[in-house]
Amino acid sequence: MADAAGTFLLEKLYQLLRYNADLICNVKGDVESLYSELEYLTAFLKDSTETRNSNERMKTMVRQTREVVYEAEDAVELFVSFTSDHRARSYLSRAINILDYGANLRKVALDVKSIMKDVRDMYEKERAVFPALQHGEGSERSTIERKAPVVEEENVVGFQDEAEEIIKLLTTGSEDLEVISIIGMAGLGKTTLAKKVYCDSTIEYEFYSRAWVYVSQECNIKEVFLNILCKLSDSDVNDNMYKMSVENLANKLRGILEKEKYLIVMDDVWNDDVWRDLKMAFPNNKNRSRILLTSRILSVGQHANPNRDPHCLRFLTEEESWTLLQKKALGSKQCPEELIEHGQIIAKQCLGLPLAIVVIGGILLERGTEIHWWEKVKGRVNAYLALDRERRMDKFIALSFNNLPHHLRACFLYFGMFPEDFQIPMSKLVRLWIAEGLIEKEEHNLNLEDIAEEYLEDLVNRNLVIVGKRRSDGKVKICHVHDMIHDFCKKEAAKQNFFHETKHFNQCSNSSAPILPFKKYRRLGIHSHVLDILPSEQFGFYVRSLLCFSPEDITLPLNLISSILKHFMLLRVLDGKPITFKKFPTDLTLLIHLRYLVLSITIAILPETISKLKNLQTLIVVTSTHTLEIKADIWKMIQLRHLEVNASTSLLKTGKSKGDLSKLLAGPFTSKKRNSEEDSLKSGNLVILSTISPESCSEDVFAAAPNLKKLGIRGQLSKLLEGKGGTILFDSLGKKLVNLENLKLLNDVYPRPSCESKLVSLPQAYKFPPKLKKLTLSDTLLDWEHMSTLGKLENLEILKLKENAFAGKLWQPEEGGFRALRVLHIGKTDLVSWSASAVHFPRLRRLYLKHCTELYEVPSGLGDISSLQIMDLHCTNKSAAASARKIELLKKNFEDQQSTKGSGFKLNIYPPEPPAEDQ
Repeated sequence: MADAAGTFLLEKLYQLLRYNADLICNVKGDVESLYSELEYLTAFLKDSTETRNSNERMKTMVRQTREVVYEAEDAVELFVSFTSDHRARSYLSRAINILDYGANLRKVALDVKSIMKDVRDMYEKERAVFPALQHGEGSERSTIERKAPVVEEENVVGFQDEAEEIIKLLTTGSEDLEVISIIGMAGLGKTTLAKKVYCDSTIEYEFYSRAWVYVSQECNIKEVFLNILCKLSDSDVNDNMYKMSVENLANKLRGILEKEKYLIVMDDVWNDDVWRDLKMAFPNNKNRSRILLTSRILSVGQHANPNRDPHCLRFLTEEESWTLLQKKALGSKQCPEELIEHGQIIAKQCLGLPLAIVVIGGILLERGTEIHWWEKVKGRVNAYLALDRERRMDKFIALSFNNLPHHLRACFLYFGMFPEDFQIPMSKLVRLWIAEGLIEKEEHNLNLEDIAEEYLEDLVNRNLVIVGKRRSDGKVKICHVHDMIHDFCKKEAAKQNFFHETKHFNQCSNSSAPILPFKKYRRLGIHSHVLDILPSEQFGFYVRSLLCFSPEDITLPLNLISSILKHFMLLRVLDGKPITFKKFPTDLTLLIHLRYLVLSITIAILPETISKLKNLQTLIVVTSTHTLEIKADIWKMIQLRHLEVNASTSLLKTGKSKGDLSKLLAGPFTSKKRNSEEDSLKSGNLVILSTISPESCSEDVFAAAPNLKKLGIRGQLSKLLEGKGGTILFDSLGKKLVNLENLKLLNDVYPRPSCESKLVSLPQAYKFPPKLKKLTLSDTLLDWEHMSTLGKLENLEILKLKENAFAGKLWQPEEGGFRALRVLHIGKTDLVSWSASAVHFPRLRRLYLKHCTELYEVPSGLGDISSLQIMDLHCTNKSAAASARKIELLKKNFEDQQSTKGSGFKLNIYPPEPPAEDQ
């Protein structure tokens, strides 16, 4: 993506010129000129987004521009690496290598001048042909109107008869374990149908133990077993499980299922032999357990169950196609009469393929009910009449991609970096987008994370991205893309040299893309064993991003660490979670361009040298130890935005005054011109810090991070309440973290039990951060009377009381509290009775009760809360479930009286009770 690469390089040059002018003093004039030339060209490329799709001359120019931009990027970043390396040496070493250093400087200066000439020549040659070059201004964004995310049931059209047939196959017939298969071409709706069946109340009741797992084209048996175990046990994979062999995992799973009636959904199976490899884990309990399998390939279903014909999914009728198109293009709006004919023609040309209709609906959604837009889309769809369904589907995806505004294109293609059917955490995706320079800064007061989340919601609204799970505030939590869209992203990205996927040594999966030398690749997604790739010399220093999705964890030999540095010296993204280091890889600190780093270690200390990574924005540390000490002064890392560790982390205390702190934040390469920037540097970029020890919660630490939005604290929380002279450590949160919105307090006194260090009280409400919206407590064992303190937090919207957060048999909330609370989650507790109504929770929308096994009943007064939409009971008891049913009936009767039927109240009970007619 030439425009994305150009924008990133402009930002890089801007930072060099503004913050590290002394690094480039020898070529500063050339870099300034290059910045100006690239600014014009990048603006032109953004203006010409639509023209380039159909103009061959423009395509050629884009390809040439991409090459020029990449050359400029290489030259500038190599120069910075040379300069940084030279300055890091001792005085004697610098003197010895002065000739080499001078030669490098002269070479880079010549490269920059040559590149600048290429840019100028290209600009002069083409601006007479393309008027956009005369203006040099980027186009305005073409984006769907931004709205708050709405959590709604999926629009399922045309599957009711199919669903009833599958449900009958699952719930009747032989007592033996059976495999039921749904077969159909890509985009036909196999997964949608399976989900509709999986969530049906009859299925929920029949199958106490259920799990859904994505198998995909590259099936990893171990990952399949681990995912099923996670779903059945409702917990994350731990290190011990991950180290187990396939056979031991199969035995563990078999042991869990031995006495259960279960349903396992295996989505997107490609190989005839998959069931043969998996079936050892699934016992035949003679209780009508079932496996539901989806596949594109008929023989897969036939091999899995030779005694029953697979269910072959039909295409949508023309009427169903038109109904689905209206839902996707217009939402709940009525279709204007003048659009009906155009819409019906478009729906008909989709040939009954749901994915095609959904993608085209996303294109129509952009302009709403503008008739000329519907006519234009109809014309483009009609142009593909001669193609078969699959080729037509490819054209529809390309049409949707070509219609994207420039700022979304690279973000969309980035989905191809992940393995097929990979469930992508939104937080991970957003941070990678930011690190890759794909998120453009805006004038209004939004940080990069907020902008990236809006980009994602835009792609969801265009029906290009599937939401797997939403957070309690309605925002995306997990997402992925359809297989056909994933294939498109890989092919298009390879054409643009945007990224390449490697599955085996000397092999890349983008076979239909133009063949490029491996040494030209910019981004690599490693989907095979890491050791098959990293030691090789096939890749050059051009690689900027390395994402590892190895199926197994490996320990990297120390002699290979220097190999990483040698072959990937310009890396800016390194997600090496599958690679475990038993010793800190010191050579990694020489990768000064790193912006995103995931590091897996078995040590309890991060050395101070990691602070050399001054461009690092995201640092994620996964350690096998219970605590971690960071000896580095992270406040020197002024670009750092996210620091996350899975252990209680001790930070180095600065011990500096405010004046000293601003100098510390500025770093060693501060130019004289930078003095005007000190105020902005004091504020820091850090927005996420999790999890740190209570002892690290000092005033000077939080003074360096006043823009913090999310903070996690793990350890002996009672230390937060200790202090001298009337002040306690917790005071610094309210004083310094005025922008904090999300706070996690995890009481952890390992190896002792948490009950030995329970919290006796909470700080007063005014001591909490003033903008706090979400609060999570775990193992604090507070008395319920202290909930009154939390009820006084004016902006609190989400309260998660995890396992043993509160203890006691009775909870009597105070009236007038929790004025803003929308989500309440209560985890494992010994609570027996509590009373609540609209005067206690006036705006409550969602209530989650999990493992509240002693709770006698859910307060009936909750039925009076008009805003309450969801009540979810997980592993409670029969009396609590019965009281929840009464509330459901109360809400239903109220809706009937007010003529607000279908306004949205939903009750979920697990394990489920028999359907109403069976009770």
